[in-house]
Amino acid sequence: MKKRIADILDLQRISTEIRKDIIISICEAGSGHTGGSLGLADIFTCLYFNLLNHDCNKPHWESRDRLILSIGHVAPVLYTTLAHAGYFPKEELLTLRKLGSRLQGHPGRDHGLPGLELSAGSLGQGLSVAVGMALASKIDKRENTIFCIMGDGELQEGSVWEAAMSSSHHKLDNLIAIVDRNMLQIDGSTSEVMEIEPLSDKWSSFGWEVFHCDGHNHGDIIHTITKAKGITNKPSVVIALTTMGKGIPSIENNHSWHGKAPTKKQLPDFIDQINRSYEI
Repeated sequence: MKKRIADILDLQRISTEIRKDIIISICEAGSGHTGGSLGLADIFTCLYFNLLNHDCNKPHWESRDRLILSIGHVAPVLYTTLAHAGYFPKEELLTLRKLGSRLQGHPGRDHGLPGLELSAGSLGQGLSVAVGMALASKIDKRENTIFCIMGDGELQEGSVWEAAMSSSHHKLDNLIAIVDRNMLQIDGSTSEVMEIEPLSDKWSSFGWEVFHCDGHNHGDIIHTITKAKGITNKPSVVIALTTMGKGIPSIENNHSWHGKAPTKKQLPDFIDQINRSYEI
């Protein structure tokens, strides 16, 4: 496990570099999911540089915390964070979505990329996998934490709530779900496509401890998830309020950027917007 970064300014700098590399890699690929990847950059930074017990030199370390990315289409933020955390060279990010690359459009463990815990693609599956991992850790008496990152539109999937019910039944206090609550999905707002509120009440009624945080405030993210790790006898969920496309004001809160790549002509302006948004 590398030394945890506690300085908020350092974490903000890492998030900024991750955002720029996300945009560069998606532009180079000519396709990819821009909006959600940018929106999760701060959460991923806090996880990999402060909260997770992991070791990039020992990706199969048995006692590591596991991160399950259920919303596999935001793979660019996972890949970019893993590269910055030392799992593979940053130069490989330019191979995103290319033939023969280890960095495919959705994470695939069979491609041999270190740090991946799940081959993800079909939404609604990740929490079920996380439940199995958390239960296995309990049986094996491992003191690690299983994290599962889900999209808010994904919560329209019935399998999520079956897994939620199972989690509380088994008192999986080593399981923390993080909901990317940007209130948008591919076809528009979650409220228009299929309303999921009252979200807190739903999780609570399924036996979960519910937390909320600002998904772009590094201090709040770390404080909230740390509190969640202290809960006993029940799983926890962190509903993180985020902005799709965060860091590039011209595309923020625009669902059309759910799965659209910037052009090479747009790239310099997008990088400039990120730099101006995060002048530290």
